[in-house]
This record gives sequence, structure tokens and C-alpha cells, in this order.
Amino acid sequence: MPDKVAVVILNWNGADYLRKFLPSIIACTPETVAKVYVADNASTDHSIQVLKDEFPAVKLIQLDQNYGFAGGYNHALAQIEADYYLILNSDVEVTGNWLEPMVEYLDNHADTAACQPKILAFHNKHKFEHAGAAGGFIDHWGYPFCRGRMLAVTEEDSGHYDTVCDVFWTTGACMLIRSALFHEAGGFDAGFFAHMEEIDLCWRLKRKHYRLVCIPQSKVFHVGGGTLQVENPRKTYLNFRNNLLLLYKNLPANRLNKVLFIRFFMDYLAAMQLFVTGKPQNAAAVFRARRDFAGMKKNYSKNKTVSAETISGMYNGSIIFNYYFRGKKKFSDIRELMIYQEKKTERG
Repeated sequence: MPDKVAVVILNWNGADYLRKFLPSIIACTPETVAKVYVADNASTDHSIQVLKDEFPAVKLIQLDQNYGFAGGYNHALAQIEADYYLILNSDVEVTGNWLEPMVEYLDNHADTAACQPKILAFHNKHKFEHAGAAGGFIDHWGYPFCRGRMLAVTEEDSGHYDTVCDVFWTTGACMLIRSALFHEAGGFDAGFFAHMEEIDLCWRLKRKHYRLVCIPQSKVFHVGGGTLQVENPRKTYLNFRNNLLLLYKNLPANRLNKVLFIRFFMDYLAAMQLFVTGKPQNAAAVFRARRDFAGMKKNYSKNKTVSAETISGMYNGSIIFNYYFRGKKKFSDIRELMIYQEKKTERG
């Protein structure tokens, strides 16, 4: 018989994080509700020994190689039977009652595919954390943003985003998702390896008319950058390449060419900005990302059938323009515009 919830932590060379954060996860996760798993992506440190010696109650899945975030979860979740998967980064500290509000919401809302808690910064617990904050959105040109995070700026948490909210994407740092829908949608796209694979999955679920929700009554604290620091050129490469793949896979044909045309110029402007600010390796990573995207997109061309319907949660504007030219650096600054656009779409 499947478990109700499987809390699944993907680990790669994260022995220190396991020692630091598994105790809170075990203490705050009722055994009557969930089982805790660690899926190890062929770590070369002493992670396996730490798990066996110090956390024998945690169920261990050992993968034969490092499949990345996307492939690692696909391989691990194929081996787990549960009604819900709780996908959790290894660098997350959970709190009391972190799981129950999300489980209760999915139990009572059959139209909701996945949800996330409020994500706060582990090293500054009064501020939102970059990877998810209080729920994710995306703008017209493919730039993700969140309630509580616009580009690299995160807001103080003063309770102003404490309402349950429909979002465009839920974060892979901490996401509760229906197992059946995860598999029905095809899981994560392993071609992404890491970064933005959860946005791609959520976009596919949105196209199937499922809701995605942030439940801020649940909260966790995320270190962020546990595998790759924010300025690591590899992270720059994956973010730019995968963002282009995300758009290519999910935008309808009547929008795709225009968006990619504008993104050509915006990406090279970003590369120039990285170069003049002393980050030449990151600038080069943007060029590599665009080159590799051009080579990878043919893998998706045959199966590209995306309708032109409007999907809720997309902002029909540019957060880059609003941020740099209009001084709108908070989600609340553009929320009214998003609401207006949604009502205008509903009116036809």
C-alpha cells in the first residue's frame, strides 16, 4: 500500500547538509503522515556512510551516477510509491507543522497539482529566499520572479504575502506534488540537468488546467546555492540555456519567434553587463548557453504541439523594464497590473 507522503531529498556530496538539516526534517515530519527518503546521486564524499551510521531510519536510494536534479529525481521517484511526493532540497531547515497545511490543501482541492510553502532565507530569516519565496510567476519574455523576489532583490517578510495564492510555478526547493500527476506529465525534463526544470514541469501542468498554489501557513528556511553558488559560471550557463529551452518547449508558435528574437538581444546585453562588471567567465557562459540551446532545440521540435491559449499567472509585460526603468522592484509593484491583465483577458 502506498504511503501518504514521501519526503524525498536528493543528495550529491552533501554530507554536511545531511548532518545539519536531516534532524529537523525527521523531528518535524510525523511518521503517520510521511516517510523520509534520501536519494543519493552517486556522491563521492562520505554521505552514504553518514546516512547509514547516523540516520538509519531514513530510507536510502543509491543511484549509479550523478543524474543532476531533474534526472536524479526521475530515477528516485520511479522507485517510490506514495500519494504525494515532497521534493525537498538538502539545504532546507523545516519548521513544526511545515507539512500538514500543504497536505491538507491538496487533500481538499482536487484541481491543484502541487503546492509550496513560504521559502525564507536560512541566513537571514526575516527575508524571502530567492528560490521560490512566496510563489513563482513568469513574465512575457520568460524571466521568472516571485512574490517576495524580483530579479536578485528579495523582500523582508512582513506577513504581506501570507495569503494562499495561485501561482505559475512552485519551487523545486520544496514542492508537494501529486505523484500520479508527476508521472502523467512526464516528470522533470532530464535534459535540463538542473535549474528551471520545475518551472517547465509546472508549465506543462498548467497547460493541463491544474492549479499550483503557495501555502504560506507552511514555512521553511533555505540556504540556497548549496550545489552551485549564484555567481558560478556553470549556474549562469544552466539558467540561460534552460530558460531558452523552457520557452521553446512551452510557448505557442504565434509567440515563440518574437520572444526568441527579443531574447537574442537581451541575452547579449546581459553578457555584456557581466563582462564589464568583471565576470568574463559568466559572460562566456551566456554565449555557450545560446550555442547549446541551438543544438538542443531540435530534440524537442518533433513533439512541439502547444496551443495558443492564455495561461493564468503569466505577466504580459517585462520585469526587466519595470525594474530598471520604472523602479518597480517588488512583486506588489506590478501585482495590480497582473490582475488588470487577467481581468481584461477574461472579458475577451
